[in-house]
Amino acid sequence: MNSALVRFNFRRWASHSRVRSDKISQTLLPPLQLYRSILRAHRQLPELQRSLGDKYVTSEFKLHKDTDNPLHIVGFLASWQDYLKLINNGTWQTGSLSRETFEKMSPDQVVQLYELMKESERVRHGEVDPSKNVDPDSGEFKQ
Repeated sequence: MNSALVRFNFRRWASHSRVRSDKISQTLLPPLQLYRSILRAHRQLPELQRSLGDKYVTSEFKLHKDTDNPLHIVGFLASWQDYLKLINNGTWQTGSLSRETFEKMSPDQVVQLYELMKESERVRHGEVDPSKNVDPDSGEFKQ
């Protein structure tokens, strides 16, 4: 499929889709606007979290830029928009993963979450310098 057409579809779905969240219908932000808003919101985070967050967000948006499945696009944008609300509300430190959300995760997502948890614990205990342990191209953790 043509890359320009995919981007067009991504933008079209993002700008015209509505998602039910907390029983209030909200319009999804377009991908580029959402991406920029997240990076701006990261400015209020401590340097370590900002650095890791920026790399991860960049990696995820690059990985999903050629997605053409409308359901995946809406789910992706809705999830990142929820994340943006957490950051903007300052509740990112106390947030938790609901059982319902966990059960909807794929096995790959569960493994990725577990690896992130272990890496976060290592960073918190001073066992690793996170800036040297992240692949600058992909934003993923090196083993």
